Amino acid sequence: QVQLVESGGGLVRPGGSLRLSCALSGYHLEYHPIGWFRQAPGKEREWVSCIEVPDGRTYYPDSLKGRFTISRDNAKNTAYLQVNSLKPEDTAIYYCAARDSVACSQRSNDYDYWGQGTQVTVSS
Repeated sequence: QVQLVESGGGLVRPGGSLRLSCALSGYHLEYHPIGWFRQAPGKEREWVSCIEVPDGRTYYPDSLKGRFTISRDNAKNTAYLQVNSLKPEDTAIYYCAARDSVACSQRSNDYDYWGQGTQVTVSS
């Protein structure tokens, strides 16, 4: 059974940072791309980042480049999303997802497995 469990969210002041984690079980992270998405209240789910296999190439929307960094630790079977210089508009539930492929995708429908999400709230 494949499981993805996110953690690391919380309440942070504008300008602060968080590191979100995505722990996988029943699935080898090193063979599959991992994506991060977020969904704010009343908005559609938005692609945030992806890390590809086997070379670990990373992808971000232009609007988030420089503030968000995705990484993975194959030994721990865990992916991470470092989020810096947080803004109130970054407030959302952040989800990690995995897909049965080697290539990244920006489309949520292309992912086969999802975590339950972790809440990030940016407020003073």
